[in-house]
Amino acid sequence: MKNEVRILFEDDALLIADKPSGMLSIPERFDPLKDNLLGRLRQQYGQVMVVHRLDRETSGLICFARTEAAHRHLSMQFTGRQVDKYYVALVDGRPAPPSGTIDKPIGPHPSIGGKMAVTPNGKAALTLYRVLDTYRNFSLVEANIKTGRTHQIRVHFSSIGHPLAVDPLYGKRNCLMLSEIKLRNFHLGKFEEEKPLMQRLTLHAWRLGFIHPVSEVRIEVESPLPKDFNALLRQLDKWGRK
Repeated sequence: MKNEVRILFEDDALLIADKPSGMLSIPERFDPLKDNLLGRLRQQYGQVMVVHRLDRETSGLICFARTEAAHRHLSMQFTGRQVDKYYVALVDGRPAPPSGTIDKPIGPHPSIGGKMAVTPNGKAALTLYRVLDTYRNFSLVEANIKTGRTHQIRVHFSSIGHPLAVDPLYGKRNCLMLSEIKLRNFHLGKFEEEKPLMQRLTLHAWRLGFIHPVSEVRIEVESPLPKDFNALLRQLDKWGRK
């Protein structure tokens, strides 16, 4: 089956799945039969309840509850900012300082449907970040979001002038090509056509930490970077440094 879903943790109370990029977290409102993670899990496990979501083009960890009690417990942790949600993102430029806090309210964009923006009347949104590595024109950053606003990481980094390297809604491009990394070192054969290195959001939900709703023991689960993200970083390491 295309886009196989890996289960990284499961017990009677909850599931933690590793969502592939391109897969919906939950059914689409106008096409509920379209392939989605929640639907797949319910086919396999029966009762499964949504605790939080990821954008369709974001890969990585999502937690689902399997009982009403677990759903209440986990939802309270997410609402109470007690969950550690770490993401890895490739962004344009070099954020300064190399670690810091983005504390800006987020709400619907005033004129563009489906888009969010930093707005005075928005809901509180808090992102902690640190730079993990730097390249000529990009930076690899870790983002720990303390709130769960729609498109939070995408909006916050765009608001400080460092949007995701690939983000057609908030950034500069809808794909990243090797020619943009190799620059003068890039050459195509006469009949060759360049293909994108990355054609989805450069964003991956890589670590979740929270209190288990039954055992009350803290658990942490990590998801390694997907193949496409790793391949992009290898090219940046080889060609994208000064």
